[in-house]
Amino acid sequence: MRRIIVYMSIMLSVSTGLAMGQERIYDVSEVLEKLFDRLGSNYIENDRLRINDSISCVIDSYAASDTVFSHKFTSLRYLGQITSPDSLIKIISWNLIQESGKCRYFCYFIRKQETGKRNRVYRLTATYQVATVKTDTIYTEHDWYGALYYDIKPFISDNNKYWLLLGIDYGNPLISRKIIEVLSFTPEGSITFGRKLFESGKFMKFREVFEYASEAMMSLRFRSDSLVVFDHLVPFSPELKDNHQYYGPDYSFDAYILKDGLWRYNLNVDARNME
Repeated sequence: MRRIIVYMSIMLSVSTGLAMGQERIYDVSEVLEKLFDRLGSNYIENDRLRINDSISCVIDSYAASDTVFSHKFTSLRYLGQITSPDSLIKIISWNLIQESGKCRYFCYFIRKQETGKRNRVYRLTATYQVATVKTDTIYTEHDWYGALYYDIKPFISDNNKYWLLLGIDYGNPLISRKIIEVLSFTPEGSITFGRKLFESGKFMKFREVFEYASEAMMSLRFRSDSLVVFDHLVPFSPELKDNHQYYGPDYSFDAYILKDGLWRYNLNVDARNME
């Protein structure tokens, strides 16, 4: 009963604040900041789950508000917020580290609709899986693998509009993953992840997935709307080949370049001189 009362109080406060306009969103920001502080400092699993439920409650109302595309929280360190350059997609995400050490991901995709229609909100959750993210399949909101997306760019392929996502998965204490993903929507409005638009040697992939040692740092970023540059990963020693918990950058760079609607892999590029 106490949990229900807390939820109702938060919902009433947040909904009222959002309804009253931009000036009250700062109250919501303070609520979220306090909740994330409590989430980071509380080590009791059940309490952390309740705090996380409260965060989800606040984000639910915020994602459905009319101001979600015009506003961005500026003081929330642990809340990811990105908006596509065409202002049609906004992604809000965070993760929760469980007692097992695995991450659980929470991700809201907000898709702007035609004038006069309410934005479409997709709420996704996933828990880290040991099996690597597949590069030969399409995922949906029902089997999404889980990641934190930190950049997005729209692009056109075969007269269809897509969005390229850059994401990271911290879900394993030994291995980190970075992902280049394609976001799209079916004619019925369902959200999908992956398209066979990555040309890598003789193979066509639905996405690109990198796995490397959690203590290493890998760069993966856009250099332009049609260029993604990233560190080339190698094993720490030859006998560790294919054991990705012992992979890291070798200080050379590779790239995916958009050409004729396909993202084409380029090995060993000079990142300093690429535009």
